[in-house]
Amino acid sequence: MHTVLILGAGFGGLELAAGLSGSVPDEVRVTLLDCAEGFVFGFAKLDVLFRGRTVDEVRIPYDTIDLPAVEFRRETVIAIDPAHRTVTTDRGEYAPDTLVVALGAEYDCAATPGFVDDGHEYYSLAGVHRLRRRLDAFTGGTILMSILSVPFKCPPAPYEGALLLHEELVRRDLRDTTRLRLITPMDSPIPVSPSSNTAILGALADRGIEYTPGTRVRALAPSTHTASTRAGDLPYDLFIGIPRHRVPEVVQVSGLTAGGVDGWIHVDAATLATPYPGVYALGDCADAPVPRAGVFAETAARTVAADIIAHLHDRPRDGRYLGQGTCHIEFGGGLVGKVEADFLSGPSPVAPFLGPSTEFAEEKAEFAAARRRRWFGS
Repeated sequence: MHTVLILGAGFGGLELAAGLSGSVPDEVRVTLLDCAEGFVFGFAKLDVLFRGRTVDEVRIPYDTIDLPAVEFRRETVIAIDPAHRTVTTDRGEYAPDTLVVALGAEYDCAATPGFVDDGHEYYSLAGVHRLRRRLDAFTGGTILMSILSVPFKCPPAPYEGALLLHEELVRRDLRDTTRLRLITPMDSPIPVSPSSNTAILGALADRGIEYTPGTRVRALAPSTHTASTRAGDLPYDLFIGIPRHRVPEVVQVSGLTAGGVDGWIHVDAATLATPYPGVYALGDCADAPVPRAGVFAETAARTVAADIIAHLHDRPRDGRYLGQGTCHIEFGGGLVGKVEADFLSGPSPVAPFLGPSTEFAEEKAEFAAARRRRWFGS
């Protein structure tokens, strides 16, 4: 049996485990590690924040995974030695034939001075609960939303948050007494998709959400509730930020980021292989030239699965990673748009926008249901 150790049970890790289980269950033994209790789709956090869903309702327990040749273990990775292809956890040590690092990105809230003390975020479940309590107590004023660093997970998420927040404020009769502003260091919401930009910016304008591109918040002053930018200080009553992303500390100290772009794990863009034999990295922790989003981790996992299977059968692998994926975008009012992105198969990225519509809302729900069936089995 060829042993495969997958670190991280997010989009990439789950898709890789399911792919190997479905293709070569009699040739591999897959161990899937994660320190969490269960999987939560990133977009489900918006349901918890704005739609009254509970964590138990959106979390899929990992102990329900039922896939041939796959064993899930709830363990914390404490050391990775890519040169010797060994991993140490809080429960033991592993020396697999193939190692796949899919540990995602962590949030460095302390990277923006003042943000820990006076800011809120909705990218983590803890942040969602904290922000929900703050929103429950909010009675009007200025809400300043800001992307604090690039890259970050799910490029549409800041705009989805702003649109759904507007919807909540309208529902609570607070919109007329609230100034809602969104600031980003980027020049446009989704640079590779002009049609998406038109739809998103039009939706912001229609709702009176102020949009300021090309501006970075450098720090918060909790004592005065102001955000510092090069253009001056901006007052707020509530600050919501998308925090800086970084690789987990265990990845940073492993040496895997040597040669990687901006501190991420360096991979071959065609195969997701690292410079270390038998070691791959995929998803948010890798420097593949695609956005950090679950759908791209998923398609990267299929590329890694194909590469592992080709090596098992001692044959060349056909094709390469194309960086393709469909991203759904919430517009509020039950409407969802989608972007069909293709980053690597042609001479330049293309990402046409479709919708928004109720049909795409139904498609998004089936997207989640299909992956739950595929990744967790019976």
